[in-house]
Amino acid sequence: MPSRPRALWPLVAVFTAGYLAAYLLPTVVGRLSAGLGLSPAQAGLAGSGLLLGSAAAGFTLASRVDRHGPRRLARAGLLVALTGYGCAALTSAVPLVVAGAVVGGFGSGTATAVAAAGIAGLRDPHRASTLGLLSVSTTAGALYLTLPRLGGGHALPFAALALVAAAVWPATGRLEGGHDTGAVREAGAPLPRPRAGLVLAGAMVCWSMAQNALWGVSGRIGTTQAGLSEVAVGAVFAAALGAGLLGVTAAGALGARLGRAVPIGAGTVVIAGCIAVSSAAEGLASFAAGEILWNACYPVVLSYLIGLAASLDPRGRWAVLAGSASSLGVACGPVAGSVLSERAGYPGMGLVLGALLVLLAVPLTAVALHTSGRPLVPGAVRRRGGAPTAIVAGTTGAAAGVSAPQIGAPEQPVTEFPVRALAPLLVRRRAYRQAGPSGPR
Repeated sequence: MPSRPRALWPLVAVFTAGYLAAYLLPTVVGRLSAGLGLSPAQAGLAGSGLLLGSAAAGFTLASRVDRHGPRRLARAGLLVALTGYGCAALTSAVPLVVAGAVVGGFGSGTATAVAAAGIAGLRDPHRASTLGLLSVSTTAGALYLTLPRLGGGHALPFAALALVAAAVWPATGRLEGGHDTGAVREAGAPLPRPRAGLVLAGAMVCWSMAQNALWGVSGRIGTTQAGLSEVAVGAVFAAALGAGLLGVTAAGALGARLGRAVPIGAGTVVIAGCIAVSSAAEGLASFAAGEILWNACYPVVLSYLIGLAASLDPRGRWAVLAGSASSLGVACGPVAGSVLSERAGYPGMGLVLGALLVLLAVPLTAVALHTSGRPLVPGAVRRRGGAPTAIVAGTTGAAAGVSAPQIGAPEQPVTEFPVRALAPLLVRRRAYRQAGPSGPR
């Protein structure tokens, strides 16, 4: 029997718990420096360790979500995140705090892997990813407004991450509990569209690194180059966060009307311009314009990239791998931003990052154009347990002679059935009739 449809809101909740650590990274790093006396470089390395733990979980579990079961794996990830972040919040010993951050990052990455695999199996992964980004942006915004009012110290951000993991735990009860043997076999099969998937994952490493390279030094650009006070910089960041929420909402409303190539390609070029403007800012107007427009465009493009990765493999393996590649790029971002700004200055850094993004727009757009829908379409028959079983998706559109459905488009009634698919059945029926009742079946 076919598996029941995957519920959307539990996946969004698990997505939020997994992605939240990356959104809170600036305050985590800042409080590690201020609360534990670490240098900015040491605090940045601790934050990078958290994200590297998250990326490691994604790379490890990319093909194992169906094998272990989404519910079991999500609960394990949330438990690891709760334990790691909780320990980091309860101790002031630097080695234990760093170890807890890395362990918690692995738990966050596990939750992200489950959410990404589940979203890839939905009929409209772009809508699910935009809802997930909207949820995590809203949660992060609420925490950015709340945490400063609760006091200083390194413990609060880690405690918040642990509490969110605990709060999401009940939602895992609505995830699929077991695993289907056919799904496990298919998950162990070679990845579909390996060339497009590798190009996408490799480009997302550099794409995310460029974003976080600017984010890691934006505060210093505002205070040292633009001459703004910390209060003014904080107000700009608050406005930028609000613009990000509007961007995610707009991406959800836009859906698949423009396809994926235009939002990804054009959006990446616009982001490149925003980074150049923000990096060269010498006053409030240019700094605010660059930061706000950049934060409005970034989640839009990211939502389409997540949807694109999900479309490459309904089992979600490319979605998990691309998300882990993005986490790897985010982890390398602060180091890249610091090195570039020290050697080329902030304007030079912006030009380098902008040029990199313009170059990345080419392969990202090419992948989006090449993969215009899900890799698998209805109409195939696959053997499971020795008996032929109809499956929802089993062959490429080119092989079946039909075009793949667009993600988010309404289902169309079947008006044709490929006669060639009946040929093997007709041949066997004819052989059976010629052999007679005692012949082979």
